[in-house]
Amino acid sequence: MKKTLILSILIMLGVSAFAGTPFTLEDAVSGNFRAERQMFVTSLPDGEHYACLVKGKVLSYNYKNGKQSGVLFDPAVAKGDKIERAESFVMSPSGKKMLIATEIKYIYRRSFTAVWYIYDCSTNILARLSAEPCQSPVWSNDGNKVAYVRGNNIFLYDLTAAKETQVTFDGKRNEIINGIPDWVNEEEFGFSCSLCFNADGTQLCWIKYDESNVRTYDLQLYKGLKPANEDYADYPGYYSYKYPKAGYDNAKVTAWSYDVKLGVTRELQVPVEADGYICRLFQTSDASNVLFVTLNRHQDKMCVYATNPVTAVAKLIMKEEVDKYIPEVAYNFVMTDKGFVMISDRDNFRHIYRYSMDGKLLQKVCPENMDVTAVYGVDSKTGDIYYQAAPTPMTRHIYVAHRNSKIERLSVKEGTNSATFSATMKYYFNTWSDCNTPYICTSNTNKGKILSTIIDNKALCDKLSQYDMPQKEFFSFTTSEGVVLNGWMMRPSCSSSHKCPVIMHQYSGPSSQQVLDSWRFGSMGEGAIYDAYLCSLGFIVVTVDGRGTGCRGAEFEKCTYLNLGVLESKDQVEAALWLAKLDYVDADHIGIWGWSYGGFNTLMSMSEGRDVFYAGVAIAPPTNWKFYDTVYTERFMRTPQENPDGYAENPIARAAKLHGKLLLCHGTADDNVHPQNSYEYSEALVQADKDFRELLYTNRNHSIFGGNTRKHLLRQVAQHFVDALKK
Repeated sequence: MKKTLILSILIMLGVSAFAGTPFTLEDAVSGNFRAERQMFVTSLPDGEHYACLVKGKVLSYNYKNGKQSGVLFDPAVAKGDKIERAESFVMSPSGKKMLIATEIKYIYRRSFTAVWYIYDCSTNILARLSAEPCQSPVWSNDGNKVAYVRGNNIFLYDLTAAKETQVTFDGKRNEIINGIPDWVNEEEFGFSCSLCFNADGTQLCWIKYDESNVRTYDLQLYKGLKPANEDYADYPGYYSYKYPKAGYDNAKVTAWSYDVKLGVTRELQVPVEADGYICRLFQTSDASNVLFVTLNRHQDKMCVYATNPVTAVAKLIMKEEVDKYIPEVAYNFVMTDKGFVMISDRDNFRHIYRYSMDGKLLQKVCPENMDVTAVYGVDSKTGDIYYQAAPTPMTRHIYVAHRNSKIERLSVKEGTNSATFSATMKYYFNTWSDCNTPYICTSNTNKGKILSTIIDNKALCDKLSQYDMPQKEFFSFTTSEGVVLNGWMMRPSCSSSHKCPVIMHQYSGPSSQQVLDSWRFGSMGEGAIYDAYLCSLGFIVVTVDGRGTGCRGAEFEKCTYLNLGVLESKDQVEAALWLAKLDYVDADHIGIWGWSYGGFNTLMSMSEGRDVFYAGVAIAPPTNWKFYDTVYTERFMRTPQENPDGYAENPIARAAKLHGKLLLCHGTADDNVHPQNSYEYSEALVQADKDFRELLYTNRNHSIFGGNTRKHLLRQVAQHFVDALKK
């Protein structure tokens, strides 16, 4: 009886009755606790099978039971050219051929070059596609042609004739790019290929980027280690690329087509406003039409043009205009046989709109006051639309909307559900997790019935059960301005007996979310193992999603428009003030940290004016939005010329108001948030006579990894808070 009473008290206090092995920093960075996921699945055309890359081979599996059904490509037995292993693959539309990638070398976040091969599944013959590495290959629908980019020019390979044809000739580094986006379009519009065939493969269409007038940014490179570049052993070198900063010139974009039979190139009459964007192109089921999607520079007007690649005539079929900005999810169309499906927040929440190819609105899917977060596809037979939505900001479920607009929820478990559908929409994989449970992947019918469990992560669960994982708690509170905010908390067991210091982590960027009931939980994801390590050091760890974050409607998300960092930093300060009132919180020892936008808002919060943060860590932070790129920055801020007051609110301008012990970290080869941001901010701190620590990571990009780098960085974060916040 006494033992039961003690256990009950421990549970009420949020204290684990089983004190397992504490997590270490090595546990957090080793990858030994990484959950298995169903990644990079390619549905085969029959809709009954799917393909995956496994140990350099391409294998096929059955949707019904997840069991292997065959070997589609094995480099050891393939005839013709020889390779050691496949690193990626792209199936032809028929599934009879595939493109095999080797020697992948990443350029930016999504783009890479590779040595590509064509593999014929029926003859087992492997043949090299291009004499040199190339990127972004695309198939024609009949599987007889492949288009790709090499040296900023487009090439076409005819499999029947075994002949390569050069399509464009004006491509030149840092001047003209054909068929692949420049840095800013890739990074902020989220795509790495801007070419496609029309439906019958007679025309090839693409976007051309003329970045001749875009200013160049030079990143200085050193020898470094892991890897070492001997070319820079004595004198450093430079990586120079075009990067349009807010208010400066963008690349000029135009639309083009190439007649495969006639060899004729045409400029298409797609209207683009001055300094505007072509953010997508889509193949349609009609060979006489390819869709081009444009945005004006303010990104508050989106136009969709059905464009004839032969006559070059572009017809406006749909226009979306909003007061502030159009979110990126809006132009990730799902194409149907006779039109397209898109997401729009035109009525405050993100809902689904189905259009015909002539721009007629056919159906609106309105899942009450919740945001749709992804459209997975449309069943061509029934017209059913399958999608993911957020019934609450912290959860995700899978739904189907029928042609009569009746909506059914397919997923069952509370937490976060995501889906990957088969080509025929007959089956889907449901990947579920919550903050306490690693991913469980099941194969389901399109009615939601579970057929088999593909991944259960049982071994990881068994392993985690031996460790001391603090309880994960969700909470909400109301700020002094009457705003309800959501958060999560992890507490060390000692928090029941005495007051503990707090480490707050946040990202805070527009439409982002950190407070989500998912295994992505935590400052570094992966089930919050790094946060559990911080708890083992005696810290309470907290995250709060402030104003501007996602899945609470457009009004909540867009309230930070033209004034990034002002409301976000207020909300982090309000969160700290609320925490300070809790019995188990040491109100005088609260810290904050974040990466990228989270680093920016860390600095804004530490200089907000109310001195609640005793310490902070800012990693790779933007420190003045005029240093960041056009597409992202101007989406939320317009240009510095138009919005000088909004740009004036930045960490550099607030340097003299910084309160707390600061650690500033940056990679010297960060092509995204340039080290210029930290250099200029540190100079502002020096001139304001503010003490701080600064760490630079040689040759590391925005992710700051490679060799021992990530472990070193996270150890500095933890040690900084130990030194600053522990009594």
